[in-house]
Amino acid sequence: MSSDMYLAYDYPLLSAFWTMLWFFLWVMWFVLLFRVVLDIFRDDSLNGWAKAGWLVFCIVLPFLGVFVYIVARGRSMGRREIAQARAQQDAVDAYIRETAGGGRTSSVDELARLSDLRSRGDITDEEFARAKEMVLVGAVPGGRATSVTGTQNAPGTTRTPTPGG
Repeated sequence: MSSDMYLAYDYPLLSAFWTMLWFFLWVMWFVLLFRVVLDIFRDDSLNGWAKAGWLVFCIVLPFLGVFVYIVARGRSMGRREIAQARAQQDAVDAYIRETAGGGRTSSVDELARLSDLRSRGDITDEEFARAKEMVLVGAVPGGRATSVTGTQNAPGTTRTPTPGG
């Protein structure tokens, strides 16, 4: 065996762990640096010169620049991150609602509205039972595409809800 040849047992286990720790810290440093740079560009409260100044500070003196940025603007950095996440979630929810059915309500929503109307006393138990059956069957009264939560009266009659029953 040659003395220049390194074998696995020449690199102790503790050194391997130490190397993995440094590699992990190095990766985390770049993640933090990129998050700070992205936050500089995302912040609408900074004007162009302030953004350029923070960016130059973080590039010329990266450790000090990132540290000072996090101390000075870390709290608002978190708020901007949360606001962006909420905006993205709202956009996804709106897209899903639009794609899934436009403005239609599900039978579960209709049943919840019917139950609420019955508990307020706006409809009787018999009306609730008929409307519930229509929702579960999927039929619409009279062939019209109307919501079952509205009370439907015979032509020429009116029904006024009585409080408490």
